[in-house]
Amino acid sequence: MEKNKKVNPTLEKYKKQFKEIKPINFLFLLIAGIVNAFGVTLFLYPVQLYDSGISGLSMLLDKVTPPYLTISIFLIVINFPIFIFGMKKQGVAFTIYSIFAIGIYSLFSFLFTQVFFDVSTSSPIAGNDVLLCALFGGAISGIGSGLTIRFGGAIDGIDVLSVVFAKKIGLSIGTFVMIFNFILYIVCGFIFRDWTLPLYSIVTYFIGSKTVDFIVEDFDRSKCAMIVTTKASIITDLLCENFGSSGTIINAIGGYSKTDKQIVYFIVNRFQLNKLKRIVLSADKNAFISIQDVSDVTKKIDL
Repeated sequence: MEKNKKVNPTLEKYKKQFKEIKPINFLFLLIAGIVNAFGVTLFLYPVQLYDSGISGLSMLLDKVTPPYLTISIFLIVINFPIFIFGMKKQGVAFTIYSIFAIGIYSLFSFLFTQVFFDVSTSSPIAGNDVLLCALFGGAISGIGSGLTIRFGGAIDGIDVLSVVFAKKIGLSIGTFVMIFNFILYIVCGFIFRDWTLPLYSIVTYFIGSKTVDFIVEDFDRSKCAMIVTTKASIITDLLCENFGSSGTIINAIGGYSKTDKQIVYFIVNRFQLNKLKRIVLSADKNAFISIQDVSDVTKKIDL
């Protein structure tokens, strides 16, 4: 008789998540990483403006550490552990997409600053015009960040930290990121005894965040999914398996068919929306999914 093999639920879960990875997404993440590096290193970095999040922190550390410790190194050293830390919360596919995007961002940051262009004194495109660099640097890097989110990942570890910690301390994701960035800019001002560039960096952050919102259709807010289905029990089981929360089932009647249906009410963050759609449609291809913005979530509960 064959001995019963013990199945590791965590391992099986990760194997299932590996199957969600789409090779085509890596092409768009490659483009996103290059675009982000282009905006940051050719517009912001030369005039000592600072990007937001871990990218901005990496730029600051590049300025205050020895020359051999470059922005490319800090992008990898700081971001990689954060994404590994957040893998349980965000999933394997998200983590792999994000690490790939950051790797590309880091590689091309090195190529743009050390090989292709001289960015030691001014921007190769906008010269020393700080306002132009702030506007175009913020917009272009925002496109890169938005594309990364759009295709399943994130290009900055601050997004992961915000998802993991924001709700625990009573903040929205957007507020958590904003506070981190303002602290970063204040630190920059004190270190360099100059408040002009940190103030311009706030302009960069504002333009970048609005560009990200435009690219990903306002993913900065939580999303409420209203799922009309006849397989609510199966769907809630899958949601619980993948997100740790199964949502709420509401009994309903089809307005045209007059048949019994159920509505699953479920809240997700901006990174989880595409994953939710795949899970629901894999269980019920005829499910109707309606997505609305949620301005605030007081408490997530499973009723």
